[in-house]
Amino acid sequence: MGSQLLSTVERREVLPESYIRPEFDRPRLAEVMTDSDVPLIDLASPDKQRVIAQIGLACRTYGFFQVINHGIEEELLEKMMAVGLEFFRLPPEEKEKLYSDEPSKKIRLSTSFNVRKETVHNWRDYLRLHCHPLEEFLPEWPSNPESFKEIASAYCREVRLLGLRLLGMISLSLDLEEDYIEKALGEQEQHMAVNYYPQCPEPELTYGLPKHTDPNALTILLQDPNVAGLQVLKGGDQWIAVSPLQNAFVVNLGDQLQALSNGAYKSVWHRAVVNAARERMSVASFLCPCNSAVISPAAALVRDGDVPVYRSYTYDEYYKKFWSRSLEQEHCLELFRSTQLQ
Repeated sequence: MGSQLLSTVERREVLPESYIRPEFDRPRLAEVMTDSDVPLIDLASPDKQRVIAQIGLACRTYGFFQVINHGIEEELLEKMMAVGLEFFRLPPEEKEKLYSDEPSKKIRLSTSFNVRKETVHNWRDYLRLHCHPLEEFLPEWPSNPESFKEIASAYCREVRLLGLRLLGMISLSLDLEEDYIEKALGEQEQHMAVNYYPQCPEPELTYGLPKHTDPNALTILLQDPNVAGLQVLKGGDQWIAVSPLQNAFVVNLGDQLQALSNGAYKSVWHRAVVNAARERMSVASFLCPCNSAVISPAAALVRDGDVPVYRSYTYDEYYKKFWSRSLEQEHCLELFRSTQLQ
């Protein structure tokens, strides 16, 4: 089954038919804009109230932002990207050991998104790792490359601390207690996708990942600093390219923060496009509620007499529903709207 991996095959000259999107569902790269106003937040700023206000504005208007001076050493970011690329360049027989197309498997190497459900594949391979509690999952992580476990585990620890710090600031930006969101989500799981997008012969015809929102609470993305690929939807109709910045993270809200904020904050639609000239890497880290966490809008954000936008549900219920569908279907949160609003 590992033969399905794009990273095991020599560069192709023609895009295989199973990756070609119907004409109405192609990236139309010439229509994508670069937005000079993408929120960029300096976490080292001494004006904490201003930082919190900037985060709140970004969450309301964009659903994502970039952070600099986040406290994680640039050397560790470079090592994480390098060891990830080294992994995807391993011989096919090494990668075969980890291959699986079972979405519930916590540690697996796979391709596209959900090959069991989708009708058109995506130009991506990815290594999916559960990261918390780290000591529980680390023994099953790849032992090749030799330095992978050491580098990736150090990276995961640092990113988790950053994620919890950001959740505190997002809580404050909603005028909630700083620990409100962290408590509401319970003992948060953490997982990571190390993404590899090979050179693509016809980038106009396919995606690395099509338009989607993330089912989790918060995503922290380390982009390849030299190759752009992330695009987000602004205003419901304009795709904008998010230019990678050296030593920066892209932070985007997942569906659970949209629900907790009673729809005030947006879980951003985003996609990954591919490149004819260069391969691209990214590392996405996800903070997720524990499966038993009951997700519902914060009471303080529902005005007297108003009906909450979303009904209460467990994260386990949401996650199963998300994985039962294809990636680019309607926003999964629409299935959890309060019946009193329908």
